[in-house]
Amino acid sequence: MTAPDVDDQPPAPLLTLTDGPQPVVNTDTELAEVCARFAAGTGPVAIDAERASGYRYSARAYLIQLRREGSGTALVDPTAFADLTDLQAATAGEQWILHAATQDLPCLREVGLDPSSLFDTELAGRLLGYPRVGLATLVESLLGLRMRKEHSAADWSKRPLPEPWLEYAALDVEPLVELRALLTEELESSGKDEWARQEFAHLLGFQPTVRAEPWRRTSQLHRVRGRRALAAVRALWTTRDTIARDRDVTPGRIIPDSAIIEAALGMPGSRGALLSLPGFKGRGAERYANRWMTALQEAAALPESELPHRNPRSDGPPVARAWADKDPVASQRLTLAKESFAALSEEWNTPAENLLTPDTMRRVLWTPPATRDEAELSIEIRTALRHLGARAWQIDLTAPLLVAAVLGADT
Repeated sequence: MTAPDVDDQPPAPLLTLTDGPQPVVNTDTELAEVCARFAAGTGPVAIDAERASGYRYSARAYLIQLRREGSGTALVDPTAFADLTDLQAATAGEQWILHAATQDLPCLREVGLDPSSLFDTELAGRLLGYPRVGLATLVESLLGLRMRKEHSAADWSKRPLPEPWLEYAALDVEPLVELRALLTEELESSGKDEWARQEFAHLLGFQPTVRAEPWRRTSQLHRVRGRRALAAVRALWTTRDTIARDRDVTPGRIIPDSAIIEAALGMPGSRGALLSLPGFKGRGAERYANRWMTALQEAAALPESELPHRNPRSDGPPVARAWADKDPVASQRLTLAKESFAALSEEWNTPAENLLTPDTMRRVLWTPPATRDEAELSIEIRTALRHLGARAWQIDLTAPLLVAAVLGADT
């Protein structure tokens, strides 16, 4: 008998709401009732937040979803309250379940919500070696249910929020408690439960990276060669960022990155020439044309000493592709380490970057301890890893590989 074609298999059933549609909590009375419900519930608290990325400059939360056994689901509008510290008190001491916690922790903290313990379903999936760790994929893989994701890029700052959006938001926390239970079983059976505990504890201290020169992330910056043109990119980016912050609009809605690059390459000398460039066609381009011209003129007038360098200055090692030219021995150390990390990754079915971040590996191997006594080298590398933020489980697994790479490249 021929096996059925995969394409002929019926799709997994859709995930549905257990409690039905939920109203948005936006009054003190409603919030007090939610706090009472969640204080009386049992077990961990599933929590998620919706932002307005792509529409607003800020990364604030415009909707917060919660679910707990015995408490049901609640959708809270954080913009309606000065803060949500009462909700924090109602869930104090309980573990929170989040998916991709680093995305939501900053905006939750802004409104007074900060977990004392957490479980990150995305990170658990990575540690377990799942090739795709999006929430919908994990839910289908482990629970056999499909999730709709059609409103993931919606403008959550809109009021009132449409009912289909609210259903989508509630579904984001619907499966988290059950998903946590299944992932916990897998972590324990694979011997990775202690890894997860250390990783989740580390996440509690997460802070977003503050970039020294954020303008260098402008798309297509590689097209810009001269330092004067780089100064123009910086001036235009900074001007756009100020306008976007003041208006609370995502910067790309003022003018796109492509417009900044075209202006920096062309350095137009008049308003008309500027507005004829690709990307300078929308309302933001014309409305702020004088400010774009001022930015370009300021960049053109900068003395050589104040122009940005082509390559950003860094306190870390050079990019890996430059190691062979700058330090062949260090390059050999890196090659040996990558080979051994690849084998360890396959052995544990965990991505190499989760075993140890590539940046940490490079920092240790670019300037390793001077000693070549194996015992002393092991102690010093373990100390260096700890100072760089590696967790104990990572150090135990990877320090011997780094020691071997250092000694192997020097022989």
